[in-house]
Amino acid sequence: MDAQDHPRRERAGAANIAVVCGAWHAPALRVRPPAKDDDARLRKLPKVKVAATWVPWTYGRLTYASGYGAGIVSPGWYDHLWRVRDATAASWMTHVARLLRAEDLDASSGHAIDAVRLAEALAALRGRAAAGLDELTEATRAVMTGGSDLPLRIVHQRLIVGERLGGVSPRAPSVPLARDLEAQRKSLRLKQEPTERLLDLDLRREIDLARSRLLHRLQLLGVEWGEAEDLSQVMTMGTFRERWRLQWDPDLAVSLVEAGMWGNTVEEAASASAADRVEKATSLARLGELLDLSLLAALPAAAARVMVRLDEITAATTDVPALLEALPPLARTLRYGDVRQTDATTVTRVVDGLVARACVGLPAACVALDDGAAKKIEEALGAVSGALALLGRPEHRAEWHEALATLSGDERVHGLVAGRALRLLLDAGAVSREEVLRRTGLALSSARPPEQAGAWAEGLLKGSGLLLLHDDALWEVVDRWIAGLGEEAFTAVLPLARRTFAAYSPSERREIGARARRELRGDAAAAVAEAPYDATRAAPVLARVMEILGA
Repeated sequence: MDAQDHPRRERAGAANIAVVCGAWHAPALRVRPPAKDDDARLRKLPKVKVAATWVPWTYGRLTYASGYGAGIVSPGWYDHLWRVRDATAASWMTHVARLLRAEDLDASSGHAIDAVRLAEALAALRGRAAAGLDELTEATRAVMTGGSDLPLRIVHQRLIVGERLGGVSPRAPSVPLARDLEAQRKSLRLKQEPTERLLDLDLRREIDLARSRLLHRLQLLGVEWGEAEDLSQVMTMGTFRERWRLQWDPDLAVSLVEAGMWGNTVEEAASASAADRVEKATSLARLGELLDLSLLAALPAAAARVMVRLDEITAATTDVPALLEALPPLARTLRYGDVRQTDATTVTRVVDGLVARACVGLPAACVALDDGAAKKIEEALGAVSGALALLGRPEHRAEWHEALATLSGDERVHGLVAGRALRLLLDAGAVSREEVLRRTGLALSSARPPEQAGAWAEGLLKGSGLLLLHDDALWEVVDRWIAGLGEEAFTAVLPLARRTFAAYSPSERREIGARARRELRGDAAAAVAEAPYDATRAAPVLARVMEILGA
């Protein structure tokens, strides 16, 4: 019987009473005060309306490892025992073999048979009537995994614990937000699964566009059902494609209940949550991300709030790194907004202001930087150059190239930033090859400290190694600089050079090494050819060679 039936049975005279009450969270049945004491205590408390709901659970949440105090070690194993009454060991090993084969591991029928026999033999030696989980696991390790515990982790996660997700009756009470999500989930044919799966979306299709908007709205609510792949990977698939990794966790049901404070529908709640985040945001980069997310989620009201906040902060900020960090997400919004059928025209004015302010303040912000700050600026320069190239607006690129030209020619600017600025100008065709060679020769001259010259070279050569590989003049400048370094200077420059070349692809590094070897052999051959010829010393050698040849 359950705990609620306990008092009635006791009054009926029952002496031995067993109560099934799940985990023993409190000794509530040891001492039971009179009902009037409880009634008196409850009358003093304020009345609050409470709504309860059911949350589907997974086997993973029933284990000790999840932190569940009343958990068990192997819910998947007990599920197997409940479902399979005969030939338990053989059936279990069949599941293990199928799982290992699905992971491209060797697990034949012979392996399964031998593992069952070994498990049963172990059980007999231990005086047990049948093989249990311990014997089956040891037999799996000995026969199927070659003594390795690594494949056993897969067996433990997928079979011993299991990945089953429970269900809740449609008639069970739930919060309005959860009901709205359930309705949208069914209409969009999305499944709540405890295992991770990939979802490829074609945004030209109405159903996939709606799925994308729903998943982005859930992200605004903190319900991380799906995680979008990195934008750079998505763009290689086309501007109209997205890829998500979906995995439903029971904790997300709790997150839904908490998100219910923002509204009764997913769209209403996401818009209110975004508006709250906008009011609390103080970073331009964060506001740019919120604008991008609001447009992806098709929340025009939230996007309008972001625009107002962006105007306020942009007008007052003098933080050039923050301006640079905010530009890439806004540029993506402008470039790809029409693909998602969103109105991103209001972003243009903000982008124009950010570009102008960043270009004006950039030279002064890059003076007297330490290595850490220079690294951040260098990364931001590359991101902004890519973003402005994405937009393709000549007026923006002209302003940006002028600012980069100022950076590359200022001796007060950190070498990493100056070298990177010159490389970006070269890649954009905004500076001639001859000018690059001239500046490189000056920057890598012996008059500059080796550390500064090394940082400058890192900024110039970072990225693609094809520039160094196919430009003979640049190769010669860099080669002469490295060859002219003394032992102490070379030791100081080596970490910077290694970091630069490590970023190249393996094929580029092989080609650079092969060219260096060819030129080294050529120099050695030339040195031999230019050496003075001593006929007197060579005569015995020539005579011996002629004798060997029979001449």
